[in-house]
Amino acid sequence: MNFTRSRLLYRRTCRCALPASSFLACLILWVARATAGLIITPTYGANLNTDSNSTAIKAVINQAIANYEAKFSDPINVPIRFQEMTTGLGSSSYWYYNIPYSQFITTLTADKKTSDDTTALAHLPPGATNPINGNSSINLKTANLRAIGINGLNSGLSGGVDGIISLNTHVTDVGSSGTTGQYNLLAVVEHEVDEILGLGSALSSGLSGNDPLPEDLFRFTSGGARSYVTTGDDAYFSIDGGATDLVRFNQGNNAGGDYGDWWSGNGTGNAGPTPPTRVQDAFIFPNRQPTLGAELRALDVIGYDLVPEPGTIALAAVGIGCLAIATGRKAARRRGIG
Repeated sequence: MNFTRSRLLYRRTCRCALPASSFLACLILWVARATAGLIITPTYGANLNTDSNSTAIKAVINQAIANYEAKFSDPINVPIRFQEMTTGLGSSSYWYYNIPYSQFITTLTADKKTSDDTTALAHLPPGATNPINGNSSINLKTANLRAIGINGLNSGLSGGVDGIISLNTHVTDVGSSGTTGQYNLLAVVEHEVDEILGLGSALSSGLSGNDPLPEDLFRFTSGGARSYVTTGDDAYFSIDGGATDLVRFNQGNNAGGDYGDWWSGNGTGNAGPTPPTRVQDAFIFPNRQPTLGAELRALDVIGYDLVPEPGTIALAAVGIGCLAIATGRKAARRRGIG
């Protein structure tokens, strides 16, 4: 097992007609099964526990956690320790293993749940070697391992956590007493949680054998070629083999930042994109409220099970309800009572 640090930033087929009460019960069960799962358990360092504004800071951390628990249904627990720091804005430390690529791709395929998973896997080669550097292995963070169903590789976790997140709450909108209030604490927390869960590029960290992290498998140039370099400014996150560029990756010539983050200029002045900015941007801008978007799709294709949006669940419920009513009417006509 290895350790490194990163900078900031159920389907049921029913052929019978159901009474309304039974249908409702089934619907509730279906929705519950679709949404129950991921648990993130926070613990706190002494400096955060003793902060005079710790209650408010922890409330923001819990909100961030709730956002992820509502989005993913993986039946796993991810313990994370949160603590304060006085420099930078946020950082994450995590543990990872170097495993056979063949084991990873086989397990990831078995874990397929969403349409994005299907698309992504169609553009990932099976076999013994990863498509990035041709090696027979790949790096996975401990939480990501459990998300795809590989268990038992956590015995060496320090303090029993998958990662440690440090936050400079002296410069965030909700933070320590006397904070300058420039930066959105929720976005900083979510940025670092993404990285504990598994986002990031091995280009930033020099992991075992220069082998990639899962997100690196979806790194392409604008021309559709795989990209695994720290130079130039032509790297994009794509789940369909580079045909569609979903968001641009940060590269080394953009004033630093992690290579697994999204491009956002250099974090000063008007260099970044216009609001709303994104949680996984390499640099967060003052007085903005970054949102989650492509980050959720990235976590989905590296092994997490993204819950359908409420509108999708509602539409499915209407369809199931109409089918139950129609089947009930046909049954009634056959019995001569309608």
